Amino acid sequence: MNYLTKDLVFPPVSEANKDGFLAIGGDLSTERLLLAYKSGIFPWFEPGDPILWWSPNPRMVLFLDEVVVSKSMRNILNRNAFKVTFNQDFRGVISNCQKIKREGQHGTWITNEMIEAYCKLNELGIAKSVEVWQDNELVGGLYGVDLGTIFCGESMFSKVPNASKVAFIHWSRHLKANNYKLLDCQIYNPHLESLGCREIARAEFITILKS
Repeated sequence: MNYLTKDLVFPPVSEANKDGFLAIGGDLSTERLLLAYKSGIFPWFEPGDPILWWSPNPRMVLFLDEVVVSKSMRNILNRNAFKVTFNQDFRGVISNCQKIKREGQHGTWITNEMIEAYCKLNELGIAKSVEVWQDNELVGGLYGVDLGTIFCGESMFSKVPNASKVAFIHWSRHLKANNYKLLDCQIYNPHLESLGCREIARAEFITILKS
């Protein structure tokens, strides 16, 4: 097992185990988080546990010309049922991601420490959010880390049906319009697959990340 020290260094991602677990310890400083994301690594741990760092293989990603917009979603988008903003309420989005109940999960992996760390990244223009509003209420959104040509999605939430899908589709279109290479979604789930995401080998992801 790889234990991190105060030194700003991570082991090679090839040392991750079959589940993607790479290292333990360290901190959530801006410098370490940036190094992690630029290396294809992200933190994921339960409240009360030490910080755990992951680099899964395969990696779930969205190539931006592959986003799937179903007929029903096209109708929702065309009706302008929601208002969508970018980076207007980052703390609101990450706080809702922390509180939202998810099927098959007990509690949350978004600790208060993580909220403060990512809000600091947001203040520096590194972490960004998408907000979805209905009748002036925040009902959905997503957030992640912006590396300039790759956006590393962290979490999304929805208080009403389809709000998170609206956030995802709007953001993927925004990234494509600004010549991003892909949207990193980290780990497979069927909801992401329904939106066009697919798994690629970690080595391919790292190659794209470094290019």
